[in-house]
Amino acid sequence: MTTDRLERARAAMADADVDALLIGPSADLRYLVGYHALPLERLTMLVVPRDGEAVLVAPELEAPRAQASGASDLADLRTFGETDDPIALVTDALGPAATGRLAVSDRLWAGFLLALQRVTPQADYVAGSTVMRTLRLIKSAEEIAALEAVGAAIDAVHAQVPALLRPGRTEAEVGRDIAERILIDHDEVNFVIVASGPNGASPHHETGDRVIEAGEPIVVDIGGTRAGYCSDVTRNYVIGTPSPDYAQLHRVLEEAQQRAVDAVRPGVSAASIDAVARDHLEAAGYGAYFVHRTGHGIGVEEHEEPWIVAGNELELAPGMAFSVEPGIYVPDRHGARIEDIVVVTDDGVAPVNHRPHELCVVDGP
Repeated sequence: MTTDRLERARAAMADADVDALLIGPSADLRYLVGYHALPLERLTMLVVPRDGEAVLVAPELEAPRAQASGASDLADLRTFGETDDPIALVTDALGPAATGRLAVSDRLWAGFLLALQRVTPQADYVAGSTVMRTLRLIKSAEEIAALEAVGAAIDAVHAQVPALLRPGRTEAEVGRDIAERILIDHDEVNFVIVASGPNGASPHHETGDRVIEAGEPIVVDIGGTRAGYCSDVTRNYVIGTPSPDYAQLHRVLEEAQQRAVDAVRPGVSAASIDAVARDHLEAAGYGAYFVHRTGHGIGVEEHEEPWIVAGNELELAPGMAFSVEPGIYVPDRHGARIEDIVVVTDDGVAPVNHRPHELCVVDGP
């Protein structure tokens, strides 16, 4: 981590006429100074005046973690004890900016924001994304390399999934095995979805005590974090022979996902990519079963801008990274989702994930 991101933040603040940036525990904090702060009842806040030194206000007991992250090399670390007033430290760090236009973390706890507003009644508050959106939306070459590395790591986990699937095992048992394998080449597990049979019709099912049976499909959606960047890939499996209707459903989904990926290029809208996938599923009779957006951005967070969804007319640009993940969910029966992370290039698209898209048929007992 270097001072470059703080300098870019100051430039974005100038463009947005923002006098100071206030960032609590969040992906924005990790992005700017590399500190993965705990979201505690004790305030942690990075204060970045447009003109002046950045200050990191943190609980005294968290100082070792902040120092180990390298954040104290980028910002002046000011700590407080259990009976001290951290809001006073923030206002002191703001200086004259306390009466100006302040961009504050979109996800800051309301209690902290209300306390700040009480002591800065003349300030004009705006969302932190007013500044941070422009920084995080376009990935640098270094960030793209990090996404490629973590993408390869999660692909390697998916390659091991067939060996974990057999009738009689529960979703939770398979999920625990997958989580162990994610940690071999990731720093943490973000989520593990193993959704068998009718559970596959719930996009965010995660895992449960349901016993996996032969012949039924299994949706496996997994992701983690490696060196600060996230992975997120979904593939579908079946033990033994899939039903003809599911096999057909999956073929249509493969076509929809590939068409959407092929449509990605600079200058087209995020909404148009959603439309490519959605229109194909509609034409095949599955439109009512596609119940979410086609994709989400990814980087230091597993879900961030750009949103690949109807109504988002944002033009895609080189360096944007996002998922392409249409799905079909038939209530009480089964579901399927195919997801890759892609990066917009100067003249098209580069997938980060390279596992086969076809339905993976695992030998039965």
